[in-house]
Amino acid sequence: MTSMTVPAGASAAVLLRSEPVENDAVSVQGPDFEKSLSLQDFLQSYERIGFQANSLGKAIDIVNRMRRWRLSDEPLAEDESDYYSSPDVRAQTRCNVFLGYTSNLISSGLREVILYLVKHKHVSALVTTAGGIEEDFIKCLGKTYLADFNLNGADLRRRGMNRIGNLIVPNDNYCKFEDWLMPLLDTMLAEQKATGTLWTPSSFIRRLGKEINNEESVYYWAYKNDIPVFCPALTDGSIGDMIYFHSFRNPGLVLDIVQDIRDLNEKSRTSRKAGMIILGGGVCKHQIANAMLIVGSISSTVSGQHNNLLTAKWS
Repeated sequence: MTSMTVPAGASAAVLLRSEPVENDAVSVQGPDFEKSLSLQDFLQSYERIGFQANSLGKAIDIVNRMRRWRLSDEPLAEDESDYYSSPDVRAQTRCNVFLGYTSNLISSGLREVILYLVKHKHVSALVTTAGGIEEDFIKCLGKTYLADFNLNGADLRRRGMNRIGNLIVPNDNYCKFEDWLMPLLDTMLAEQKATGTLWTPSSFIRRLGKEINNEESVYYWAYKNDIPVFCPALTDGSIGDMIYFHSFRNPGLVLDIVQDIRDLNEKSRTSRKAGMIILGGGVCKHQIANAMLIVGSISSTVSGQHNNLLTAKWS
């Protein structure tokens, strides 16, 4: 005969009573499009949508806090230096934002977003890869075009085309880059020999930013606004090919990476508050994170990785 009683073990497992929800728990709630929403209201609603949306909402909030922070927000320490005890200095001392990104962002239309941040001095230092440097200058010399992820590689090679994701760069653009860069390498080598001063990757990039003299270039604005650009793996790309060829034709150019790591770490160490925005992984992420270790902690972080996870933290 079939029992009419629900098994106690099954009932207890399925209908387990919840513990009380904490008073500060945030409920899930999406945007109400019945109301008139500004862009700011809409983006703020992401904090309660869930999944990666609320990570984006937190990231937006933290970036805004980086931008708003001033040393005058903090209490005056008893052992504060005379310089940083000045109310005017404290009001003008901001969070140093270190922006790191991979080369694909420069290859894509996100280059113009980074350009805006640099042009308007919203960041204090940049760290990127070799492609993140050269693709900016190459775009000043020729266009990059939309295409498809699934194009045949052998056919593209035969046609002298290079694929970056679903973007296409004609190989002629790289030839134009070589024609532009080679004479500059000669000039920089001559200056090195005349002055005895070695180039660093950052001073090398700064010089290229000056010479491109094009307002469409991220690194032109970095040069104009004296924002350092660090690229620990500068030779890992077309620039490396050009330096390699140049070393046979006119040897002697030296890039000093030791001075750059000192400059980057010192910029972190001497920051009264530092934040990092990391778009991608690898060199650009590790170099900034390592620099933050010099001061023992990271004040604020927004990090987007290749696995599409976004993390955000403020302290």
